Amino acid sequence: MNRSMSFVLLLAILVSVADAAWEDAHATFYGDISGKETMQGACGYGDLFQEGYGLETAALSTALFNNGQTCGACFELTCVNSKWCKPNAGSIRITATNFCPPNYTPPVDIHWCNPPNKHFDLSMKMFTSIAEYQSGIVPVKFMRVKCQKRGGVRFEIKGNPNFIMVLVYNVGGAGDVNSLAIKGHKSNWIAMQRNWGQNWNTGVGLVGQRLSFTVKTSDGRSMTFYDVASESWGFGQTFEAKSNFN
Repeated sequence: MNRSMSFVLLLAILVSVADAAWEDAHATFYGDISGKETMQGACGYGDLFQEGYGLETAALSTALFNNGQTCGACFELTCVNSKWCKPNAGSIRITATNFCPPNYTPPVDIHWCNPPNKHFDLSMKMFTSIAEYQSGIVPVKFMRVKCQKRGGVRFEIKGNPNFIMVLVYNVGGAGDVNSLAIKGHKSNWIAMQRNWGQNWNTGVGLVGQRLSFTVKTSDGRSMTFYDVASESWGFGQTFEAKSNFN
């Protein structure tokens, strides 16, 4: 095989591998251009502007949401094979912040978030970045990508002296947390339980102790953030670590 033929074969293989990374889905949008309806949601996040997500978000169908375990993951989407795709729009990147629930009211074939469909219900801003508003729904290609977040991982502490719940957000890298442990400076490490979305809880009292956290993401990476909160931390406060998974 001569050199030119080898190059063509290698290029074909690379293109095939790149294509294989993309999956098929559909996309719609919910809410208006302000994005008010996209705030909060099934992942446990609050004001998405204050938390750094803005309107670059989506609600995922059952097939992608994985009972909340995909919350915080990032995806790249591009509109394909539709007259409603905006020319030269390129792709968008979003973070999973909500759940698009199934609807079994007949006719079920028009409810795009039903299993086994892979579907993204985008903010209006993100949908209209790649497709015309009047289309309502378009086919897309998507793939998981690394999350790029500004600043450190953040921990919002809620609950009471006998029940601590921590919302973990602004997580870079894989983005979706699948394990969280907490430690007071007078305690051992305590594995927290997923409550819902990216809210994690423990019944161990740690009031008056400096708090450290170990976060593990879905790609197996783990980081420990020491003394994120001082002894004087209070419920309702948010603390930012000095580093991230980026």
